[in-house]
Amino acid sequence: MVDLPLASAFVVFDAQDSGCLSYGVQAAGRRWFVKKATAPQARRSLIRASQFHAAVRHPAIVRPERILDGPDGPTLVYPWHDGRVLNQATTHGSDRTALTRFQQLPLPEVEAAIDTILDAHLAVATAGYIAVDLYDGCFLYDFTARRMRLIDLDEYRPGPFILDVDRLPGSRRYMAPEEFSRGAVIDQRTTVYTLGGTIQHLLDFPNGWRGSPAQDQLATRATRTAAADRYPDVAGLVAAWRSALTS
Repeated sequence: MVDLPLASAFVVFDAQDSGCLSYGVQAAGRRWFVKKATAPQARRSLIRASQFHAAVRHPAIVRPERILDGPDGPTLVYPWHDGRVLNQATTHGSDRTALTRFQQLPLPEVEAAIDTILDAHLAVATAGYIAVDLYDGCFLYDFTARRMRLIDLDEYRPGPFILDVDRLPGSRRYMAPEEFSRGAVIDQRTTVYTLGGTIQHLLDFPNGWRGSPAQDQLATRATRTAAADRYPDVAGLVAAWRSALTS
């Protein structure tokens, strides 16, 4: 891997609340996305991300091609992919213009993108991982190629596990109630809630719900307050989603 200095960056993302500094560089005839920590909690996240990407593979999940160890923790070097992040969240606020554009796409294209997100989480669940801090800021959509990719899955963790802090990181719109309860069990039913919230958000629109009644029903079940009332695992939710697509 050739040197990827910040000084040669064509874009810099330095207003993130994650404690990471990210930038895009061009080297050896390719473009790269480089991510490094600037705070202790970010170092822990990037170590967690390194472990996650070693365990989980899916075509839609953007994974680092190189992980460079250093005194400030790992630097993750990803291939650059064109597209727009649906929620560009920074310390200055959020830019959701790409989300609005996405929600106005023809319904089959939105459904295909959601199916990609769900399919990726089948791989996540199979590898024994739980989705943590998944929200629309993790969705990179290429409007030209009509392709959805997942990025910044730095907080995903092996599970099930017992929550030993007051809350997990994440956007409240996507988070299950148990993610705010110290001592709660965090398992695939938590991921089911987050994916149900994803379906609701991406199929929503200022003019109202765009999905079918069956899709509304499955998303409602997936986001029930009591974990026992949801689908028991990601596979169950995905099966219901795909059944709704063909019905």
